Amino acid sequence: MKTTSDPVLRNLYQETAAPGPDLRPLDGDWKCDVVIVGGGYTGLSTALHLAERGVSATVIEAHEIGYGASGRNGGQVNPGLKPDPDQVEADYGPDLGRRMVALSYGAPDEVFALIERHGIDCAAARTGTMRAAVNPASERSVAALAEQCRARNMPVELLDAQETQALTGTDRYRCALIDRRGGHLNPLGYARGLAHAALRAGARLHVGTPAVALAATGNGWTVRTPGGTVSAPQVVIGTNGYTDDLWPRLKETVVPVYSAIAATEPLPPDLRTRIMPGRSSLYEIGWDVVYYRIDDAGRLLMGGRGPQRDVAGAGDYRHLIRYAERLWPDLEGQDWPYRWNGRVAVTADHYPHLSQPARGLHTVLGYNGRGVAMSTVAGRLIAERIATEGRASMDLPLRQALEPIDFHRFAPIGVEARILYGRLRDRIGL
Repeated sequence: MKTTSDPVLRNLYQETAAPGPDLRPLDGDWKCDVVIVGGGYTGLSTALHLAERGVSATVIEAHEIGYGASGRNGGQVNPGLKPDPDQVEADYGPDLGRRMVALSYGAPDEVFALIERHGIDCAAARTGTMRAAVNPASERSVAALAEQCRARNMPVELLDAQETQALTGTDRYRCALIDRRGGHLNPLGYARGLAHAALRAGARLHVGTPAVALAATGNGWTVRTPGGTVSAPQVVIGTNGYTDDLWPRLKETVVPVYSAIAATEPLPPDLRTRIMPGRSSLYEIGWDVVYYRIDDAGRLLMGGRGPQRDVAGAGDYRHLIRYAERLWPDLEGQDWPYRWNGRVAVTADHYPHLSQPARGLHTVLGYNGRGVAMSTVAGRLIAERIATEGRASMDLPLRQALEPIDFHRFAPIGVEARILYGRLRDRIGL
């Protein structure tokens, strides 16, 4: 296995995404209808949909557009929530539960429609999402999901081992479900495209502008930043895996989990025909998280769990490269110059958490690995609720109080243990 001699870990998206808008830090004191903290998909989708309704919105981002998971994720546009449809309806009842299932499995429609409507340059490919089974337990899980989806007239296919091998180029999988509504994209390009669209619609966006304090006022809220303030009747916090102490105990409602990705240079033409020839994105159903895709230039992006910290060097990605070579032995000897990681947010119940812990304050986070599609639609839902003064129907539960996770400070230890435990279970087929 060749490794790059460059000690700098490179994020592929930073080098290939279409440029974002030229933005500046907030300077001075401003007022608007809604101030949004976080310049990822949640905040940008919220701002775009508010501005299109004539509601003035200001986004403040501590770093740059798409700095967090929105510019670091695997680029998969996945249909559905983490829990299966039957579980969703059992948890939330036949009315809201059905609406949640319809919303989540239709969420890729909204993403690709936004891309088309706003002309977003993000290498979007609607080639489907595959959920692949690695052992008997996951085979049963994939089959059950296929049955639940078909019972709801969803356009999914259950592929046997041979059919799965034909689309993936590996004999690793026992079966797979393919949902052709899914696909993949350059996630940072998508975030930057949403930023351009929000600006054209009339929203204000500021980068290099951390929210250092949030205070209730007589007319709503004031967010203080190093360069000034933004005051508004409504606030939306959409900081996901990078949530801090801006609002008490909000960061305790999610567990930040590091996800790591390694990527090759464009593969030689002969290899491209044999590795993921179906060009779908894929994630494995198992205790250990593995996902991958071939991008528009023919690079293989291989993602999964890594060290639960900021990466220290290229060695933190060896497990991903070794696994790719297990799937496709012909990859041995290919260079993997791109390696990066970032934090996604996991909730205790594996559902997104949209909460209103105080009047005029909305928190939107916790997508459990479904962030590209679900954060886009969550932003639209919150925008509609604000614009209609609470009259719009919500197809996700709106919680009136935060739900902090017990013993949250021990979460990093639990995540590390869970990853090791999951890898062991997958090896022995549980």
